Amino acid sequence: MPAPITPPPAEPTTADTSVPAPDGPPAEPEPHDAIATAPEQSSPPPERNPNDVATSGTTEARQDGAAPETTADETTRETIADRTAQEPAAADGTGHSPPTPSTPEPVATAADADATAAALPQQAQAQAEDTEPTPAGTEHDAEHAGSAEHTNGDDEGDAQDPRTPEVGAHDGAEPAADAEPAVDAEPPPSVDPEQALAAVGWELDPLTLRERAPDPAHLRVIRDGLTGKLDTTLDNRSRARLLSLRAVASRILGDLDDALGDARLAVTYAEATGEFRRTALARARLAEALRWRGDHAEADRLFAEANSPELPDRLRALLHEHAGRCCFDQGRLTEACLHFERALDLRHGEDAQLNARVEVALDAVATRAAADGFGPAPRRPEEVLGTPRPPMPTFDEEQELWGYADADGEMVIAHRYAEAQPFHEGLAWVRRPEASRWALIDPSGAALIEANNGYRAVVPFSDGLSWVSMDGKSRWMAVDRMNIVKIPPGYEEARPFRNGLAAVRQNGGWGAVDLTGEVVVPTRYHRLGTPLADGREVDGFTADGLAVVELAGRRGVVDRTGRVVVPPAYPTVVVHPVAFLVAAESGRWGALDRRGEPLIDPVHPGRTAVVVEIDRLLADASPVL
Repeated sequence: MPAPITPPPAEPTTADTSVPAPDGPPAEPEPHDAIATAPEQSSPPPERNPNDVATSGTTEARQDGAAPETTADETTRETIADRTAQEPAAADGTGHSPPTPSTPEPVATAADADATAAALPQQAQAQAEDTEPTPAGTEHDAEHAGSAEHTNGDDEGDAQDPRTPEVGAHDGAEPAADAEPAVDAEPPPSVDPEQALAAVGWELDPLTLRERAPDPAHLRVIRDGLTGKLDTTLDNRSRARLLSLRAVASRILGDLDDALGDARLAVTYAEATGEFRRTALARARLAEALRWRGDHAEADRLFAEANSPELPDRLRALLHEHAGRCCFDQGRLTEACLHFERALDLRHGEDAQLNARVEVALDAVATRAAADGFGPAPRRPEEVLGTPRPPMPTFDEEQELWGYADADGEMVIAHRYAEAQPFHEGLAWVRRPEASRWALIDPSGAALIEANNGYRAVVPFSDGLSWVSMDGKSRWMAVDRMNIVKIPPGYEEARPFRNGLAAVRQNGGWGAVDLTGEVVVPTRYHRLGTPLADGREVDGFTADGLAVVELAGRRGVVDRTGRVVVPPAYPTVVVHPVAFLVAAESGRWGALDRRGEPLIDPVHPGRTAVVVEIDRLLADASPVL
């Protein structure tokens, strides 16, 4: 088995040298897409040589033979060799080291993982798996912090500069008398397989909307290189990245069984890290492997699960594009068009490569629709996810009572409640007119918790628990669906669990507890609520494990462990998928990276301009799907 291939040094660019690169673990390249080739094209676009220098200005290669690094979720650089001695030997007979659910890698804290986004504008490395681009350069995991790493996609790794003459060649000039003989010169190092994969110029088949490799033999060499790296890599993050990238290579080569096996294992490793973006990207790559095999139902579900408003718009657009291709395969052409339209909307029509690919896809849709029609009507999200739509509360104005109707408007639970909450996790709290206390029912209307248990105030179920109060004002406690108390009473106010954490107030201060009731954020803050860059606000923590807190009128950010990522020092803080938008006392807006370090000076009149600037910094990043 070949030894891991290492990248040569990249020539520094303005973006590379403008800001010192922070330390960080190896970054994963971001999924990039195929180059759209219209049917009438007479020849495919020129193949991109892995030895060409990336021109995005965000890539730096290490010169020690290790894979490129980016400032990702991890705060310390670790080489493959560092980790090898600490991990258990492979036991699955596949050459892979299976994840150990009993002792999963510590979940990267929002600050750690987001330290990667913190390094946004710094040293982007071209590896093959980051889903989220980090501005001008750093997220270790594009998929994790949305870093500027275009590992696999746009920053084609740190390759040899074609402008540098071969050893011994001097543009036709005679060699100097004291020049070293060419035979003594060191041969240039090989290109890292992740960077090489990122540099492949995929072609998009205008009939099947599947990627094609311009040089299958070269792609096999890249896959062998990924296998070599896997043989010496045992940490969950790296294995998730490498396995899912090898799945991409195997899929394009037509080895669909191998692609599926690698992609499923990659999702297992990614989920073990607890990192949101990494898991989303691994699921998307698995979905593509399933799509090529014709397993469309599972592929549709995975695309839907992976796509979240908390991901960067660039990655979300890619997910919609690929979900649209999956619908195209099924003849669901109207639904495919909706996905393509959403992808374009997310990029505001400013992504030329996306525009070209979607144009090819729409041409394919038009051709098929002319022959077979547009197919079935688009599905609701519940249908795609395979979750039945719960009964919805309906009000009878004559009786002035609430009941529940199904998706077709048929009554499934009669109008008999004075108050009725929507169903969450298959459960709903209701109160009858003659009662002052709440009961819990299932979709059939059967009571799981009777009103005589005395709950005067209740919060909808989430993460398997519901907050309830006996007096309706204080002493909130958490119970499960069997009415077993999981968190004892003692809180003055409590909000629904989100991503395993719930905001609570005690002795006048806000903090957070986990599902066991352990206080993870001390109840010392005057407010805990998280505004997002898309205008929404969540009660508690984001999927990345971040929450905005307020102390004495100033706001900052804490992660799921309670660690202060951004000290409460700003009038306003907004969580962006790869950064923090902050307002200065002057009213001007700027941004911090995911480690709380300055990213964009507070000189913009509004936060929209800051988002545009971050997107510009991320312009080189494009994940490899």
